[in-house]
Amino acid sequence: MICALGSAVCFGTASVLQAMAARAAEPGSGSGVDAALLLRALRQWRYLVGLALDGLGFLLQIVALRSLPIYVVGAALAASLAVTAVVSSRLLHVRLSRTEWAAVVVVCVGMAMLGLAAGPEGDRAGSMALRWSMLGAALGVLVLGAVAGKLPDRPRALVLGLGAGIGFGVVEVSVRLIDTLALPELLTNVALYALLVGGGAAFLLLTSALQRGSVTTATAGLVITETIGPSVVGVVWLGDRTREGLAWLAITGFVVAVAGALALARFGELPAQGEQAGEPAARE
Repeated sequence: MICALGSAVCFGTASVLQAMAARAAEPGSGSGVDAALLLRALRQWRYLVGLALDGLGFLLQIVALRSLPIYVVGAALAASLAVTAVVSSRLLHVRLSRTEWAAVVVVCVGMAMLGLAAGPEGDRAGSMALRWSMLGAALGVLVLGAVAGKLPDRPRALVLGLGAGIGFGVVEVSVRLIDTLALPELLTNVALYALLVGGGAAFLLLTSALQRGSVTTATAGLVITETIGPSVVGVVWLGDRTREGLAWLAITGFVVAVAGALALARFGELPAQGEQAGEPAARE
């Protein structure tokens, strides 16, 4: 559980730094899958620090996924929005309202409930069909990003966020489907390629969403698909369970944590390109 929460701290802080860097980068082609935008963002030191934090967060996430059910880790990743809100208030000098502080508390309460109710990770290995399904979903994220690039701003941000969440969800499930790091078995595991494609595609879509649309809308879509889909896969196909008699507490904790995260999604709105990072962001 400590690793899951540690990954949330890393991802939440990285989101703020990457959003600031993406907004400072020059506009690109308008496509939802814009590799050139990612390269321009990489010239920003904030984006590089954010990537380093993402790397550390990913390692902690892997450790958590090897010992906890996916629904717990997914909720912890959604809880990173609470971290984003607090870090944004410090770096961007934006004051959190009472409602936003209450949402941060709600997320923490939900995670505490999940920590009490969660059982060990499921013991099912996952079928070959599930592995190929993850790869297909990862490739579908790229197609979704290309389609989103042709949409108006608001629906584009939502679709990009949903697509990025699917990609990160593929990563969560694929980690569980990789049962050995030994060669050549690792290279013949379809889940490895699903993880690489899904993670890369998610980064491309999220970078585009952070620059071109409402970060609030994109983040809400990200939270929904990153938490719900993988959690269902973990319970139905990988055997994730709760402690005996505490399923109700786990479900309640999951709903509470995700609801709190969605309430904080609007706080992900950072200054528009060209504004000073130190000035308060406009409230919607």
